[in-house]
Amino acid sequence: MSGHSKWSTIKRKKGAEDAKRGKLFTRLAREITVAARNGGGDPSANPALRMAIEKARNANMPKDNIERAIKRGTGELEGGELEEVIYEGYAPHGVALLVKCVTDNRNRTIAEVRRIFNRSGGSLAEAGAVTWMFDTKGYITIARDDIDPDDIFMMAVDAGAEDVEISDDFVEVYTAPGDLHWVRESLAGRGLTIEDAELSQVPRTLMTLGEKETIQVMNMIEALEELDDVQRVYSNLDISEEILATV
Repeated sequence: MSGHSKWSTIKRKKGAEDAKRGKLFTRLAREITVAARNGGGDPSANPALRMAIEKARNANMPKDNIERAIKRGTGELEGGELEEVIYEGYAPHGVALLVKCVTDNRNRTIAEVRRIFNRSGGSLAEAGAVTWMFDTKGYITIARDDIDPDDIFMMAVDAGAEDVEISDDFVEVYTAPGDLHWVRESLAGRGLTIEDAELSQVPRTLMTLGEKETIQVMNMIEALEELDDVQRVYSNLDISEEILATV
């Protein structure tokens, strides 16, 4: 479970610091807009919006950008005609993929996604072909700082976490979807540094490949994530610590 999640988390942390900051802000703004459209513009009454705003702040997104994204979602500004779509398919070697997109043009988005699948040796699938392999979970990453990871583990369990995984860089916490906000607030209230908190698609079982095949699939996922309309790519690929170290 943690290999692909850890890889995604590392990339997001890097993305907040590197030259792709503008692209990152666009994705965060779209997430805020969709959340505001679906649940209203009041963060105190809209947990999805509250977490989207928190992610934007963690990436140092300007306050004005956040406010404009909310107003687009509530209809106070033009440009809020965005919708969330998920495409399902398989990467080479049978690895399952869920591609979460936010778009204002479905035809453009599916054409771009299909191009990457075809070019990479994968194949798109019908709705429902892949989603059954994943469960929706709350996913929180916590900075290790100087805190004993066993203490973080106990705090997370006491807060209601379902699973906790510890690595050298950070701690990953998994929750029931409805418990995500409560667990996040509880851990933040204990003084822990929350680096990310979101609803994620967690694979029920993992697929292990050789190093060459794993990197081939990782390259395909990278290509998908480079598309402007793609927000997240979830997979059931097991990425070992050894392969993570090489890339």
